[in-house]
Amino acid sequence: MFQSRLLGTLVGIGMLLINAHENLNAPHPAALWVESVSLDPLQVDCVTAQMLAILDNHCKLGLEEQLALMAIYNVVKDRPGLIFGGDVHQTIEKARLRRDLPMVQKVRELRLNADQRVPKQVMKHFQRFLAESLSVF
Repeated sequence: MFQSRLLGTLVGIGMLLINAHENLNAPHPAALWVESVSLDPLQVDCVTAQMLAILDNHCKLGLEEQLALMAIYNVVKDRPGLIFGGDVHQTIEKARLRRDLPMVQKVRELRLNADQRVPKQVMKHFQRFLAESLSVF
């Protein structure tokens, strides 16, 4: 039973990787969606906080949702937020390229800070909005 679930999971991940590889040059549907949506600055901060959670391996989203969120982040990272500035985005870019212990610790610190600074109700509302918007993909 466990082995068949594990095999199913591995096959699913393999298919996602194959699809991602085949579509490397094609933009993710979530990236196309967010280009046409006007996110307010606090919603941009929610995307940034979610990106920090992904990098800190503390994200509750599934793999497909994480890929969608990373695509969304790539589009909105230069938009102004209310909470996070360019220093956080620079750290995120560095963390995507380098995963040594000091970087892991820095990302965790930023993620914990984001958890405290982004109001929980705002994040929950944004997550529902995102789930409803991306359910068509």
